[in-house]
Amino acid sequence: MDEIKHREQVDLIREVFYYQSRFDGKTIVLKIDEPILQEPHFPQFMKDLAMLRATGIEIILVPGAKQWIDAVLKEYDITTVYHEGLRVASAEAIPFIRMAAFDVANRLMTLLTAFQANAVIGNFIRARGLGVLDGQDFEHTGKVEKILVEPLQKVLDQGMIPIFPCIGWNAAGKPYNLSSDEIALAVAEALQAEKLFFVNSSDGFMDSRFRLPDGLVKNSDGRVARLSLEEAEQVLKLNAGNTDDDLKYLELALAACRKGTERAHVVDGRLEGAILREIFSNLGVGTMVYGSEFESIRPMRATDIPEVLRLMQPLMEEGILLQRSQDDLLGLLADFVVYEIDGVVHACGALHAFPGKTDNEASQGEVAAIATNPTYSHLSMGRKILSFLTDKARRAGYGRVFALTTRTLDWFEQLGFTEAVLESLPEKKQKTYSHARKSRIFALDLKAGNIKS
Repeated sequence: MDEIKHREQVDLIREVFYYQSRFDGKTIVLKIDEPILQEPHFPQFMKDLAMLRATGIEIILVPGAKQWIDAVLKEYDITTVYHEGLRVASAEAIPFIRMAAFDVANRLMTLLTAFQANAVIGNFIRARGLGVLDGQDFEHTGKVEKILVEPLQKVLDQGMIPIFPCIGWNAAGKPYNLSSDEIALAVAEALQAEKLFFVNSSDGFMDSRFRLPDGLVKNSDGRVARLSLEEAEQVLKLNAGNTDDDLKYLELALAACRKGTERAHVVDGRLEGAILREIFSNLGVGTMVYGSEFESIRPMRATDIPEVLRLMQPLMEEGILLQRSQDDLLGLLADFVVYEIDGVVHACGALHAFPGKTDNEASQGEVAAIATNPTYSHLSMGRKILSFLTDKARRAGYGRVFALTTRTLDWFEQLGFTEAVLESLPEKKQKTYSHARKSRIFALDLKAGNIKS
């Protein structure tokens, strides 16, 4: 029993280190509902965020302030109305709304300061008024027009944590009350954040609360651990008409992933260590919505060949890739896939098949010609292409995939490939191996697992 416990502890430590290295330098946006600030362990929650910032993860905070704004307006006997779910901020109310919003933001900054984390409440938003909609004058209620990315990024580069109160100004300096949900979504999109968290106080997506499709991945307490975009859409359709706030956040998480955020999470902030457990473990404690990294990968067409050759040319000149011509690619059209963004090819790769000679000899696949547009290196397209090709090989029944490389040894090792010998390659490949080029051989056993993300 002790041995099993020790092994679990070591596995947990390894998992934490893996995720910490993965998210180092990446941006995480957290929209925190105001009631969470009243939880007894909230100071520890903020200490955890300060620790994450110290490890190199860029943190951005967007606190909700609805309940505190309501309390302040009530104290000063000011009444506001709601229209289509939005507060109409009158000229009389906006000074008090602004005071309450900054008070909430200041509470976060005070706690971060106590934990030796530098924070700043900044004017990183350009806003504009909603104007008159359906006969309702929204007065000082506005929407996000633009996130000022350059000054925001400078603050992040200095190791600080930006805090966004739910107030924005137009170019003339007029203040507007903004939706914190909208701010969080806009910031995540503008910075192409790795993760967006909606930290609320709910029991999460469970069979007892929602109609859920079969086959969903759940964590130990029965909460849904993760949803693909398609599964998230299913949940929303099955629960149409339900006004539970969790469904609103699920809709926002879905929108965030479609706008470029890699992962969006709905997390119960009342749970001790919720953010750490959600970031540094496979299943976490909340519900993660993720976009398939294969959505932009498709088979190469003949019309793509000029763009693919343009991607490959610098690597062929450096000797990283073998020389290939347009005719070569045309002859291997079925082997190639491309990564397309807005109709433009930004990466490519190929899977060449080597069938086994007998029923007892497993087929192998060679992954080759992986090239990416360096301008888009932050999107990890090479890894996504490689993952797509290994999955394709697994579905085809291959026993393993291999790659020949002269310059990308470390990359293949980081992704789980191990060095192999020439004699392990299919006989046909052994015969065409270039001894003058002296390529190193790396292989991945498809029965043992996937490439590391």
